Amino acid sequence: MANENWNYAVGGVVLKGNEVLLVRHTYGNAKGKLLIPGGYCNIDELPQEAARREIMEETGVIASVGDLLAIRFNTKTWYAVFLMEFISGEPASDGNENSEALFMSIDEALKNPQVTDMTKKALRMVKENRSGGLKYIEDYSAKKGKDYALFGII
Repeated sequence: MANENWNYAVGGVVLKGNEVLLVRHTYGNAKGKLLIPGGYCNIDELPQEAARREIMEETGVIASVGDLLAIRFNTKTWYAVFLMEFISGEPASDGNENSEALFMSIDEALKNPQVTDMTKKALRMVKENRSGGLKYIEDYSAKKGKDYALFGII
């Protein structure tokens, strides 16, 4: 059963030292290009959970969520980009949405014409340390049992 919220998507800037995790996309406008991994949120899935899941599904890499780096939205959709830290795993293509998964130095990615503009914008923010100050604080549940994630300036 399809369980995607097609209007809500996430991406992850997964850092391993001075390297970033990238995938070579196999479809759409970014076909053949390198970009940060990510995808759609499942129904009843918090964005940071979707980011961890999508990174693992697309690359085999386990990463933890840090700051909310950026958010892009229009009147119908949003795309949240998280700064993430590499925990373990060797990058490998999922054989479906991407044909390659690799770590590349941030400086090399910024110069590479195969890297998408959106990815370069996110990497410049990381390099210039402009995360907007929205730090991950905690997950919590409200009285009615609904899950929330709290990001804020601390």
